Amino acid sequence: MTERYELQCRECRTSVGNRPSSVCEECFSPLEVTYDYDDIRTCLTREAIAQRAPGIWRYRELLPVADEYEATLPIGFTPLVPAPQLARHFRSRRLFLKNDCFCFPTLSFKDRVVAMAMAQARRFGFEVVGCASTGNLANAVAAQAARAGLRACVLIPADLESAKVVNTQVYGARLVRVAGNYDQVNRLCSQIADAYHWGFVNVNLRAYYAEGSKTVGYEIAEQLGWRLPDNVVVPMAGGSLITKIKKAFDELVKLGLVEPKPVKIFGAQATGCSPISTAVKAGQSDIAPQKPSTVARSLAIGNPADGHYAIQAITGSGGWAEDVSDKEVVDAMQLLAATEGVFAETAGGVTVGVARKLFAQGRISPDETTVLCITGNGLKTVEALQGRLELPEPIPAKLAAFQEHIADEAEAVAV
Repeated sequence: MTERYELQCRECRTSVGNRPSSVCEECFSPLEVTYDYDDIRTCLTREAIAQRAPGIWRYRELLPVADEYEATLPIGFTPLVPAPQLARHFRSRRLFLKNDCFCFPTLSFKDRVVAMAMAQARRFGFEVVGCASTGNLANAVAAQAARAGLRACVLIPADLESAKVVNTQVYGARLVRVAGNYDQVNRLCSQIADAYHWGFVNVNLRAYYAEGSKTVGYEIAEQLGWRLPDNVVVPMAGGSLITKIKKAFDELVKLGLVEPKPVKIFGAQATGCSPISTAVKAGQSDIAPQKPSTVARSLAIGNPADGHYAIQAITGSGGWAEDVSDKEVVDAMQLLAATEGVFAETAGGVTVGVARKLFAQGRISPDETTVLCITGNGLKTVEALQGRLELPEPIPAKLAAFQEHIADEAEAVAV
């Protein structure tokens, strides 16, 4: 088996080979995947990438899969689209959406990370895969386990949105609802992973799983014509996505695939669960855990595993972190849909709402190229809009009734 990667401690840099583990036995710090970049540099070029099928696997040398690994799902390579109507609201001239509302197969960026975890689950011989999830990860694990012929056991907080619950159960996964928040669910999963020989994608497979997020960064650069943006705004839950986008940009520079340039990294959270943005705004490097209370349940992680590293990515780039209230989240969801025809879940509302604040604060220049990361589809969180959109009364199936209805509506608008 040909591999260009291995696990290494983030702090003491001890190498541990490849195994289902996420914590260094020497210093108890988290493990991450490292690569043989000298070897990769000889075979990974823009031309080689362009000849491959669209999807995350076009960057396979920079992912934790062996050369012999055969992928069966065309995940990723979601649209990077200009957002001119939204840009006018922000007084921006170069605004883009990286839109993972369309990510295959379960309509969120979590499909990317689960693909990495599934590759390792097969390699390490797991017959059961599991996760702790605020919704999107549960969907992705259930779907991809079904595709891979593996059994899935998914643990979620009991109050998740109904669409995300159904979108997990439909794939045949065992669903365990826990009376507690995500942090309590995650602690339980850590105990289960020790007691059972199961592959938990965000526990003992976490180091590999997180690497899938880098593909968001690779795609942004390629879709901008192999250029890095000036700014990227990223929603934060556990903090992994924002750190991996930063890692992706750094790797592209290291391999000579893009010209080096500063990229400011901005983190977005909901005010009801904002441990990372709170720390950044207070000038602190450590996280004070919070008890989540927000409509943006997919971001409701009060004790983020990668919070410390997210702070480093943000402050080290000259970026910033902000948070928005539940009302601002829902307002931003409606603004994005009404201006760009993109229905994002609540996490997308967080990203757009925070971006609006960043432009208003002058932290992002109107002339800079800015990318907003939209990480999941709005059909997963329709409950957030309840009471915000009125259902019109039905009219008789007659032209006169329609004309009267239109006249009444025009009069209401004029008033």
